[in-house]
Amino acid sequence: MEALLCKRLGDPTSSSEPPIELTQNHPIPKLDSPTAVRIKIKATSLTFATYLKILGKYQEKHPLPFIPGSDYAGTVDAVGPSVTKFKVGDYVCDVSPIGSFASFIVQDQSRLFEVPKGCDLVAAAGLPVAFGTSHLALVLLVLGAAGGVGLAAVQIGKTSGAVVIAVARGDEKVQLLKSLGVDHVVDLMNQDVTVSIKEFLKSRNLKGVDVLYDPVGGNLAKETRKLLNWGAQILVIGFIPANIILVKNWTVHGFYWGSYRIHQPAVLEDSVRELLSWMEKGLITVHISHTYSLSKEGKQAPQMTTLLAAGKGEAPTRFKFNPNLDHKNYYSEA
Repeated sequence: MEALLCKRLGDPTSSSEPPIELTQNHPIPKLDSPTAVRIKIKATSLTFATYLKILGKYQEKHPLPFIPGSDYAGTVDAVGPSVTKFKVGDYVCDVSPIGSFASFIVQDQSRLFEVPKGCDLVAAAGLPVAFGTSHLALVLLVLGAAGGVGLAAVQIGKTSGAVVIAVARGDEKVQLLKSLGVDHVVDLMNQDVTVSIKEFLKSRNLKGVDVLYDPVGGNLAKETRKLLNWGAQILVIGFIPANIILVKNWTVHGFYWGSYRIHQPAVLEDSVRELLSWMEKGLITVHISHTYSLSKEGKQAPQMTTLLAAGKGEAPTRFKFNPNLDHKNYYSEA
C-alpha cells in the first residue's frame, strides 16, 4: 500500500533531507486481534501535532520508522471474528497516535466511531479532535477563532445557544466567521480587541465575558483577560500566568482531549456521536482548506508542512491527505 514513512526525526520543511518519504510498497496491516478492524482510509488530517511528532518534539515518542498521522475517516475493509459493532462497508472515523498517512490502518473496534452515511468522510476526518476539544469545553469568547478548534468552538457555541464573540485576523476569516452566525467578530488587522468587545458587550447590556477559550496564549490572551467577569472560567489550550487568577477568583481548566479516552471514554464517545449527528443534520461544518492526493502529491509533504508551521499561531491552515481520491487542489476561506 501507499504510505508516508518517517525514517528519522527532523524538520519536515527541509528540502535537502526531508525525514518523511513516500513508499508505494508498504505492507498492508493485518488484523492483529479478534476485535480488530481494518479501515481503508479516505482522508486524514495534517495537524500541528503530527508536525511536532515528526520533529521529535511531541510529548509522546514513537520508535522509528513510523507512519505519521492521527485523525482519519474511511470505510471498513475487514473485521476480526469477534467484531460486533461494525461490518465491511461501514463508515468510521477515529484518532490514532500514528499511522493514518497510509491507505489502510488497523484499530480495535472499541476505538472507532461510526459515521452516518449522510456525512462526508473527508469532513469526518477532521471532526474528532478539533470539534471534540471544543464540544467538551464550550466557550463564549474564542481566540484564534478561524483555526481548527476555533471554528469548531464558535459553531458548537451557536448550536448550543451561546452568545459567541470571535477574534481572528484578516477580512476573509472575518467573513467566514460571520457566515457561521457569530454574534461579534474582531479583526485584529484593524480593530482594537478590547475596545471592540467592550462596545459589543455594552450594546447587548452584558457586563463581561463569562468563559474564555484560549488556544493562543501570549499578549492576545493577556489583553482579553481584562474583559472577563469576576468568577469567569478560562479553558487553557495556550498558557496563562498564575497571579492574576488569584486576584480575580477565576477558574482555569486545562484540557487534553485525548485523556478522555483513558479516564472518561463514555464522555468522549457521547461527544463524538453527538457531533457526528450535528454534522449529519448540517448544524456544524468542518472547513477544509486544501485536499491533496497522497499518491500524486505525497512528495510535497515538506512544502505542505511548511505552510502548516507558518500558520501554527492564531489560525493554522488545515490540510487533508486523501490516499484514495483523484487529484484535487482547492482552497476555502478557512
